[in-house]
Amino acid sequence: NGELMQDSNTGEMIFKIPELIAFITKSSTLNPGDVIITGTPHGVGVFREPKVFLKSGDVVEVEIEGLGILRNSVI
Repeated sequence: NGELMQDSNTGEMIFKIPELIAFITKSSTLNPGDVIITGTPHGVGVFREPKVFLKSGDVVEVEIEGLGILRNSVI
């Protein structure tokens, strides 16, 4: 909805991207366009005060520098 809720990068993740890909490809084949869900960085809404939750009509954007923006509407 245009408000920055979390700001992080893959360098701050517990499991690095190459580790995740190696783990996934032990049992699955990744294809172009597949999305790997990595979890969430610090700042998640449930731990804010007051708590913040997604609701119908919200728009969520995830941006990866140099790659683009993934935008989804909450139903």
